Amino acid sequence: MSFEKITELPSKYRHLEKMSVNELLTFINKEDQTVPSAVEKAIPQVEKLVEAVSDKMLMGGRLFYIGAGTSGRLAIVDASECPPTYGVPYGLVIGIIAGGEKAITTAVEFAEDDKEQGWKDLQAYNVSDKDAVIGIAASGTTPYVIGALEECRKRGIVTGSISCNPDSPISAAAEYPIEVVVGPEFVTGSTRMKGGTAQKLVLNMISTSIMIQLGRVEDNKMVNMQLTNEKLVDRGVKMLMERLKLDDYDKAKNLLLQYGSVKKASELSVL
Repeated sequence: MSFEKITELPSKYRHLEKMSVNELLTFINKEDQTVPSAVEKAIPQVEKLVEAVSDKMLMGGRLFYIGAGTSGRLAIVDASECPPTYGVPYGLVIGIIAGGEKAITTAVEFAEDDKEQGWKDLQAYNVSDKDAVIGIAASGTTPYVIGALEECRKRGIVTGSISCNPDSPISAAAEYPIEVVVGPEFVTGSTRMKGGTAQKLVLNMISTSIMIQLGRVEDNKMVNMQLTNEKLVDRGVKMLMERLKLDDYDKAKNLLLQYGSVKKASELSVL
């Protein structure tokens, strides 16, 4: 069976340059509305990957995301948000992008085409079979990512993938592939659109579910969040007031700042 890149098929919309702004926005939004249903179909695949990665992390392992271009940038975003949101140490969830830090803001030519470099970049972090690695590529054909996953599997490292084409090479390279088939893009081949949205939604699901499995959420609250700005301090104070049944905002704030997190303040404070 030949592999067809659905993500590269022509847009069903023609002559975009002749559309009014309202038409452009309406049709982009119409296409975006199809993404959540495509993600829903992939939930069984996401579930298997989350369970496998959670097991590794509960035993002390790390989670790596690796991607190129938009996929790599989304990997960096998701990884970087885990410490402030859930209070986990930096280095527990790591995002790697083809081309290095420069590629976060600037396209690095041909970085994604190097099949050897992805594994080299992982080796810089001493990746091992204690860890899990998720490769991200909307097309499912990025050599940088596929090469990394293939080397991981040779070494018994848990691997997953997120792509937007069915039966792609990256799915073959991963032990736990996720395929969110969103169809052709509004602008032909521009996978930063529906493809990027789908990947972001799946990454949200993966990291949030894992952090809950790791005990970083209680009830529906981010009790381990870092107090990095006034908004988060205020949120934390209100959470602590609710948990300790306090009606004194200033007292709750002092306790929160003393112990550094809602969870610690709840468990260690003596009122």
